[in-house]
Amino acid sequence: MADHYTIDDLKHLMARLRDPETGCPWDCKQDFRSIVPHTLEEAYEVADAIERADYPHLKDELGDLLFQVIFYGQLGREAGHFEFDGIVDHLVRKLVRRHPHVFPEGTLESRVDPDSRPTDAEIKASWERIKAEERAAKPEPDVEPSRLDGIAASLPGMARAEKLQRRAARHGFDWPDIEPVFAKLHEEIDELREAWDVAQRDPTDRDALEDELGDLLFVCVNLARFLKVDPEQALRRTNRKFDARFRAIERELASQGREFDEQSLEELDAIWQSVKGVEHAANDD
Repeated sequence: MADHYTIDDLKHLMARLRDPETGCPWDCKQDFRSIVPHTLEEAYEVADAIERADYPHLKDELGDLLFQVIFYGQLGREAGHFEFDGIVDHLVRKLVRRHPHVFPEGTLESRVDPDSRPTDAEIKASWERIKAEERAAKPEPDVEPSRLDGIAASLPGMARAEKLQRRAARHGFDWPDIEPVFAKLHEEIDELREAWDVAQRDPTDRDALEDELGDLLFVCVNLARFLKVDPEQALRRTNRKFDARFRAIERELASQGREFDEQSLEELDAIWQSVKGVEHAANDD
């Protein structure tokens, strides 16, 4: 066994796994589409490890995510689309091109004069200009060019909403400050309530409910943007908080010999409030 495996060893392992005669049956059955859910799951597990500051585990999760890229590289090589080395080459060229303030001559070897470094605002403007040029050079087929081009439709809804809003705001389509966002939030809540009242009279009509709930969520993302809070991260934080409190209720009931499903909502909520009180007390210390 080698003392230290390399990326070339990982590529060789991937090719072995995909060998139709001696490889792994599961790996051999996969294609680009079938491994997308695994890629998303691995990316979220990386984010979860970072948010929990679980750095020993992060190393493992990053390896799992890297394996996804290696897998796509092998699939691309087999289909004649691309291969892993081509992915790396394209990435390096793109990053060199997008960082002229680091690679002024457009090569990996070139270096910038430390005394002539641009400001953060200039760097950001340059980055956006270069990305816009890249988008213009490869417009989507049969689609009218737009300033929103390049924002993947397959992104999770909340992530895509934020990217759409940021792109539109960059071109002046945005509220001047946060107050109209709060007003819009209340407006969307009222409209959702109206849609709910209509749905009560006609339970088969769910389109209006979905539309209005979507509008409300979209405004929440806008509010998060103005608050400079990552909405996905905020929701994951609340999810972790809910998970911890729910488990605390389960432990408390188990310690009393009581069954969770036999308790009333009022009894469960009382324990929930008690758990919150303990949390707040701990945070005040």
